[in-house]
Amino acid sequence: MKVKLTNEDIRKSLEIPSPSFPKYVTQIINLANQNAQGTRPRVVGQLTDLIQEFSGKRLDEWEQWYLQRYPEAIRTAKEKILSMVENLKDAINKIDENMVYEWAKDLVIVQTFIGLQFQEAILRKAAEIKGIAYRLSERTDESKGIDGYIGNTPVSIKPDTYKVKRSLSETIDVKLIYYKKVKNGIEVDYSELFE
Repeated sequence: MKVKLTNEDIRKSLEIPSPSFPKYVTQIINLANQNAQGTRPRVVGQLTDLIQEFSGKRLDEWEQWYLQRYPEAIRTAKEKILSMVENLKDAINKIDENMVYEWAKDLVIVQTFIGLQFQEAILRKAAEIKGIAYRLSERTDESKGIDGYIGNTPVSIKPDTYKVKRSLSETIDVKLIYYKKVKNGIEVDYSELFE
């Protein structure tokens, strides 16, 4: 039998009251914290390790134990987060109808297109590095797992997670180019192609 305990259920079970925040406030504070990195280990300590070291049982004991070790951590986190909240307030005041339209258009049109078409950019870059031509595959090639050619070499473009799955039944008998999505684009591994 499986039972789901929500965070609220756990709070009630431990008799810990839930703070009350106005609608959207926690989302804004979370966003500010992500940007400010106010609760990173360098600010508040490695909490997963600290809670393992803690031998008490009650919330008030944990609070006292933690604050003895990191007396300024919560204040420092608050200052970092509050500063970012101020930055977000300033940014929100700059948002207008045209800006929202441009953002939505970029997401729906441009980012979707880039997401679907980045394979050609990967092929183009490999061809540029090798100083030869490239071309996208044709339908008959695609059924063989070929995404394109660098010169006369057929290649298949796969996410880096495919390396783990490579032992599965699918066999692709061509050079593989792996990519990994990173913050502002993709990181491409051309190792097999340049062996």
